[in-house]
Amino acid sequence: MEPFDTAFGLPLPLAVGLFYVVVLLRGGATYALGRGARGGAGRTRLKARLETPRFRRAERIVERWGAPVVAVSFLTVGFQTLANLAAGVLRMPLLAYIPALGVGGLAWALIWGVVGVATYEAIAELAMRSPLEAALFTGLLVGVLVLIEVLNLRRQRRRDELSLVQAAGEA
Repeated sequence: MEPFDTAFGLPLPLAVGLFYVVVLLRGGATYALGRGARGGAGRTRLKARLETPRFRRAERIVERWGAPVVAVSFLTVGFQTLANLAAGVLRMPLLAYIPALGVGGLAWALIWGVVGVATYEAIAELAMRSPLEAALFTGLLVGVLVLIEVLNLRRQRRRDELSLVQAAGEA
């Protein structure tokens, strides 16, 4: 393998560039969906998504802090989509949104292009030497990620229930 080549046979800068294109398209599409959603959401499944406590919280954060929140959201898991959707729903000006998408998307692409590919390559190399160890490591990695997600979902559910109770008390 040449220096800077990835396991996919691509030079690392090209792999990062492909991740960058993906995140720009995904983030931009989510923003565009949000821009068109506010008026027509009452007739779609998106309406329920726009009424969740998590979305409302993301909307308040984006409304208060603006484009920097969109850029930083690309370093998170789960909040990124909500931040882009909220930016669209709030009709954040494109002159503010596009630079935030560019900076945040570049950070995301670098993380996934370098760390993600390196992790894949390490597991592939381990699998060549010891398939059992690779399977055990992959299972452990997946288990840890599932555990983190379950704990996050429980925490969010409790937070959402508390928000609903508080909203009912204010009404």
